[in-house]
Amino acid sequence: MRKTGVTSAGTAAGAGAGRPCGGGLSVRLNVLLLLSVVATNLVSLYHLSLRAATAPPLLQQQQHQQQDEVALIRQLDAIRAGVSQLSHLRSSSPPPPPPPPELLLYSRLAPVASACSAHPDLLHRYMSYTPFSPCPDDALSLAEPLLLRGCHPLPRRRCFSPTAPASASKLLPTDPFSPLPDAAVRWPKVDGKCKSFSCLPPSLGFDVARTEAARFLRARDALDLTAPQLLRLASLSRAGPIRLGLDVGGGTGTLAARLKRLANATVVTTTMDLGAPYSEAAAARGVVPLHAPLQQRFPVGDGTMDVVRAGHAVNRWIPVAALEFLWYDADRALRPGGLLWVDHFWCRRSDLEGVYAAMLRRLGYKTIKWAVGDKSVAAAGNRGKDEVYLTALLQKPFS
Repeated sequence: MRKTGVTSAGTAAGAGAGRPCGGGLSVRLNVLLLLSVVATNLVSLYHLSLRAATAPPLLQQQQHQQQDEVALIRQLDAIRAGVSQLSHLRSSSPPPPPPPPELLLYSRLAPVASACSAHPDLLHRYMSYTPFSPCPDDALSLAEPLLLRGCHPLPRRRCFSPTAPASASKLLPTDPFSPLPDAAVRWPKVDGKCKSFSCLPPSLGFDVARTEAARFLRARDALDLTAPQLLRLASLSRAGPIRLGLDVGGGTGTLAARLKRLANATVVTTTMDLGAPYSEAAAARGVVPLHAPLQQRFPVGDGTMDVVRAGHAVNRWIPVAALEFLWYDADRALRPGGLLWVDHFWCRRSDLEGVYAAMLRRLGYKTIKWAVGDKSVAAAGNRGKDEVYLTALLQKPFS
């Protein structure tokens, strides 16, 4: 019994003797575990703080998504409202009418680029030259056909255009109704073409000493309007003095020469060299020639002309739409109270009232003179053709 007690006591003593060492180890382990837990929590808090600083919370993200959805819904509602309004307007009001086809046709004829590109063969021949040397003498063969087709102004060329001899300047007359010297113009080198003014028919306007000297001075019939009558009617209609004028299709510039002598007026003449040197002849007479086709806008300022005359070149062969543009460009050039002179416009009798007279009346001008005559009688040779002449003097409103 004593051994057992001793043994028990020894065992108990041994156990009591070893408890301090086991307790210290467990404490250290507990401390380590606590430190690890604290460190883990600190690391977790650090990461959470970083995420909170760099990204919005889930609730905030949801709010942003809801706001974006609301904005998108509002935009869709606005688009639907706009579409429904356009549909309502389209159904309630008729669509705008398309432009008239004749205006589209004229717009294709008028621009320089399209008119030039429509004739690449002529344009290529015209631009085939040697730069920095004399230009080819191709005014009649290439330049005039391009002008007539609306290719104006002609492309510039780096060459020297031919001119009349320098000695011709000494022969230029001081009187516009004196005979023109043949050396004042360049005559074509082609055989069979006229090389003097005497070769040309007097009716073309080159017989300035006789035929042209009587023009615009004496009236043969009611269709004629003389220069003195024009000046008198301008005074009676309160149009004011005739100082500046534009003669459209004025040939060799006889009206300009006549008004220069009677009223010291300056009149520029638009002309084309159709089979004869009209521009050079007008310049030799001291008249300013504007070498321009009829489809070109008049190169004068708005509201600057006292009188605009449409000569014999302005006739029914001009397309109706282009002719109406011409009248409205004349209206643009005329000052208030200015005079539009339609001189011997000829057309079919059936078209006079329905087409051309109605076109002129749409301008709203005051009629000072309106005379219609049978073209077969006036021209003495158009038998069997029901054609008439119209001469009208119209005044642009003052306001």
